[in-house]
Amino acid sequence: MKDWCYMSLFKRSDLIAKADKELLKKSFFTEASTILKSASYEFSSTKNYDIFLSHSYSDAKIILGLKLELEEMGHSVYVDWIEDLQLDRSKVTKETAEQLRTRMKRCKCLFFATSDNSTESKWMPWELGYFDGIKGKVGVIPITNTTSQTDAFEGQEYLGIYNYITKGTVQGSNQMALWVHDSSNVYVRFELWLNGSVPYKRT
Repeated sequence: MKDWCYMSLFKRSDLIAKADKELLKKSFFTEASTILKSASYEFSSTKNYDIFLSHSYSDAKIILGLKLELEEMGHSVYVDWIEDLQLDRSKVTKETAEQLRTRMKRCKCLFFATSDNSTESKWMPWELGYFDGIKGKVGVIPITNTTSQTDAFEGQEYLGIYNYITKGTVQGSNQMALWVHDSSNVYVRFELWLNGSVPYKRT
């Protein structure tokens, strides 16, 4: 018995539209990076987060939309932006790496946001490898350019060994939830996955 109504990957156009809506609420002339940066001042070194969002800063507006959507589902999200005053992400240094290690230890899982720009990131592969090594709770969150409804994803190279994330409404409700997939019909609710469950085949 299925426990969802439909599932889909996260669409680039939808995330940009969500970010644009937030930008209009804040200020017509505010940039996505400015809103993301302002959130950094609320960061607490003792706060725990559900999700560490590994991403390319070139996708600032997309990441803003994704962060908002994940938070609307009730999940706390940590975004480590390049403009963080305590980090120099333009250079790979021991100090920056140590700070990122400290922050990742405060997160329950890592979502690796794949996009056209993610392959150019200096930090994303390192974040993925480190988090996988210390906690093993890693999911790929594909940002798709397609407008078609799909929940299938085949990661290339090393991304193919990880579960991937979709969204979908819970059966019998309007509640949107996250789902962790091994394949299209092998999946589990995100909350259960965080607590140790693994994706399983649905009939």
